Amino acid sequence: VIGVVIGKTDVRGFPDRKNIGSERYTFSFTIRDSPTYFINVNSWGREEYIRPLSESFRVGDCVIIENPLVQTKEAEREEKFNPVTPSCYKLLLSENHSVVKRSSRYDMDTKLLSLLHLPVRDPQDYYSLGDIIANGQSLDGRILNLLAAVMSVSE
Repeated sequence: VIGVVIGKTDVRGFPDRKNIGSERYTFSFTIRDSPTYFINVNSWGREEYIRPLSESFRVGDCVIIENPLVQTKEAEREEKFNPVTPSCYKLLLSENHSVVKRSSRYDMDTKLLSLLHLPVRDPQDYYSLGDIIANGQSLDGRILNLLAAVMSVSE
């Protein structure tokens, strides 16, 4: 699978239920290979595998994923912690079988990089900041999708 990384989580550690006293580590990222399709990728394993893997690429990099495990996602549970994707699948990276490499093919990179700035939600599924200000009371307690642009960055 070749795609541009459009989102990524930090590495987190959890107690390993199978090996008491040790930890398992995880991080996730989302890749996109077309205007319509993107998929979540999860990785679990030892810290010695997960940290270097996470540090090997960042959002905006084009990556090649070899030998991922394809799994059906559990929509309700998965989408609490990961972006909602149009696929009913997710990719799982295995320490023993999977490889993630940054792509160095310039022609592919430029095509994929244009996908980095496309919204991942339906254009009709957003609220503008003006809508929220005007209708704030009626939206109280609801989860909303926002589409906004950064106008400036300063200290």
